[in-house]
Amino acid sequence: TSEQIEHLHRRFKQLSRDQLTIRKENFDSIPDLEFNPIRGKIVHAFFDKRNLRQESDGLADEINFEDFLTIMSYFRPIETNMDEEQLDRFRKEKLKFLFHMYDSDHDGKITLQEYRNVVEELLSGNPHLEKESARSIADGAMMEAASICVGQMGPDQVYEGITFDDFLKMWQGIDIETKMHVRFLTMETIAHCY
Repeated sequence: TSEQIEHLHRRFKQLSRDQLTIRKENFDSIPDLEFNPIRGKIVHAFFDKRNLRQESDGLADEINFEDFLTIMSYFRPIETNMDEEQLDRFRKEKLKFLFHMYDSDHDGKITLQEYRNVVEELLSGNPHLEKESARSIADGAMMEAASICVGQMGPDQVYEGITFDDFLKMWQGIDIETKMHVRFLTMETIAHCY
């Protein structure tokens, strides 16, 4: 809505310190991100050219307000008047954004190593969990992904990684639509967060 765009514009100006673009270091001022174990992946997602719907690959050095709106559009809440086709497209857009966060080398697959990195980052705050345990968790999850996506594999088969189609299968039945959204707060509330 135009009101949400106004909120986002004020937020953009806060983050950019009234500049025309935002750089990665501008995200350092967001308290909620400071302690998030996958902070780096979240920030990179804002600058990932695939998420910016650009033809080229890689990361942008900075984003303007239009780019910021494009990224924030992945987090818009469900509209009550959406039909099944719109909901399906909406869901796929959100999942594509998440897929890009995991696919750090931009090759169209989430490999075992990429998945291990994410799990290790997520569990890094737990002092009782060793790196080897995190790797075991990632390996088990990747084996489960292979069984969901490929089925029974032969002893000589190797699962190359999770493609986007595999990713869609894995998220089937999970309610991403209502979980991955932004609450629009008043600017006074946001100002108190700093």
